[in-house]
Amino acid sequence: MPYETTPYETAADPASPQADALPLEHHLAALAAAVADSSRAAMLCLLMDGRAYTATELGTVAGIAASTASAHLARLTEQHLVTMVKQGRYRYFRLAGAAVARMLEGLMGLAGGGATVRSSTPPALRFARTCYHHMAGTLGVHLHDRFLALGWLTGDGHYQLSEAGQAGLQRMGLALTPPPLPTACYCLDWSERRGHLAGALGAQLLQLFEQRRWVQRHLDSRALTLTAAGRQAVARHLGALPASAHR
Repeated sequence: MPYETTPYETAADPASPQADALPLEHHLAALAAAVADSSRAAMLCLLMDGRAYTATELGTVAGIAASTASAHLARLTEQHLVTMVKQGRYRYFRLAGAAVARMLEGLMGLAGGGATVRSSTPPALRFARTCYHHMAGTLGVHLHDRFLALGWLTGDGHYQLSEAGQAGLQRMGLALTPPPLPTACYCLDWSERRGHLAGALGAQLLQLFEQRRWVQRHLDSRALTLTAAGRQAVARHLGALPASAHR
């Protein structure tokens, strides 16, 4: 299902008189309080893979009962951080939109700034993972750096595809149907402390890598495994990953 950017600045219905009466700092504090719980933070981190999960699945990841998870999810829904989708008798929860994902990635960057936090990150997540709808970690940073080095992107932080980039991506198997061409933007990687590719191009690259089985997702995790075919494809089209990235 397509994701739509949903405003998350206010806790109350913006059309209500109560919402109008409360100052912005009140809503900001309420939003921060919703994130400032380890169980809710664990659920939000899982939802950063761009998929939808049941309360039971999210509760398992957070180490809490499904009933407790439902209460936490109600709080996150109230703050417009997650949305609920009903399919038959099942209810699934997902991030409310790309704006929420960007906010969480920024917070992860701040939280992961220390050497102790970084060293405790599981190697599989450090190497390759999903960041909402694009790839992050060592692999994501390598793609970003090589795209720039090869002249496939132009711009500073907000990128456009060059003619060389269009040709290179078509050789990789990405079908480009202009106009408009997919754009990309710089996203600070919380584990590598450098940038990876986000935006429409980042999402299309993740789809391509999955379709070609160059990467495989881990069950109930944001981690990605780069397959042997994927490692060969990256080396062939972009240049080999650094020796330190071989796990």
